[in-house]
Amino acid sequence: MSPLAWTAFVVAGAAGAAARHLLGQAMTERSAGRFPWGTLVVNVTGSFLFGVVTGLALDHGLAREPRIVVGTGFCGAYTTFSTFTYETIRLVEDGAVKDALRNAATTVVAAAVATAAGLGLAAL
Repeated sequence: MSPLAWTAFVVAGAAGAAARHLLGQAMTERSAGRFPWGTLVVNVTGSFLFGVVTGLALDHGLAREPRIVVGTGFCGAYTTFSTFTYETIRLVEDGAVKDALRNAATTVVAAAVATAAGLGLAAL
């Protein structure tokens, strides 16, 4: 990758991390209870964007550098499996097993559907 592409990758990663924090915080402030809505929304929207990027690469020949910058840089920093896992385990430890199961199932299914929707949109 060129130095410009590396710079764009780093900037995209920083933007993804900042966007994750801001959206997650905004969702947490607007939701009641302990269900981790912020992380769910971040992971689902990030999965959709990753599906779009992947679809553009598969169906329209999106070049390698934009795929790496947006897909790996932005989406990689924006989405968060570790926080999803931590929050799910925390719910179990707090005795909210139903919420933990709902979080796990909803995240996995919604992220898969969002990725498929992104792939489908990009195929148009």
